[in-house]
Amino acid sequence: MMGKTHALSGALVWLAAVPVLAQERLLGEYAVSLSPEQVAAGTVVCAGAALLPDIDHHNGRIANTFGPITQHMCKWIGKISGGHRQATHSILFALAIGWAMDFLATHHVYAWWACLFMIVGLGLRGIGLDFEGKEPQSALADCALALIAVWLMHKIDMSFAGFAVALGCLAHVAGDCLTPRGCPVFWPLPWRVEIPLVPRTDGKVERWVVMPVLTIGVAVLAVRSVLGDITADWLTRG
Repeated sequence: MMGKTHALSGALVWLAAVPVLAQERLLGEYAVSLSPEQVAAGTVVCAGAALLPDIDHHNGRIANTFGPITQHMCKWIGKISGGHRQATHSILFALAIGWAMDFLATHHVYAWWACLFMIVGLGLRGIGLDFEGKEPQSALADCALALIAVWLMHKIDMSFAGFAVALGCLAHVAGDCLTPRGCPVFWPLPWRVEIPLVPRTDGKVERWVVMPVLTIGVAVLAVRSVLGDITADWLTRG
């Protein structure tokens, strides 16, 4: 699927997960209620993470985000991982990236912010807030926008970022499993999972069915989240 479709799927699964995370009956002491700022930040992070599995693609949306830096990075990761839709399109990769974000947050905070900067940049670019055009101006503009977004997040408790990253990666894998080529979900096992409901990437089904459904879903869940916060605040004051 296309980068924007993946980004929308990441935003959708995050907004759908937020109410579940607050359910004490399901999660007990691990339940957490997120502020509107955290919900918004998590949406961008999960949308960006939903592009991360394509870090193995030399000419995908990731590769073209920050100019030559991401182009060379994706080229070499593609070679190491066995090519496009191989190791990075698996449950193991999603869990490993989520764990790595949690590890960096605890032990290497500056590296954590650098990774968050890249993921946020991908999320903003994925949902359409990008500056595609002449290089290097467009890459610098994308960097500036991501930097502003990350700066706005620096006072927010982002301890949920590892979960949001893993969730976004899983959303990407699930989406690609709906195309004919499928994904090696259980890599390093060679079996590929494919449920070809979307016959072609960037085809009519993706453009006129999948993407509109995801867009509507994100809009509905975002409104529900906002209304829920307003209602909770009103009840608290009442």
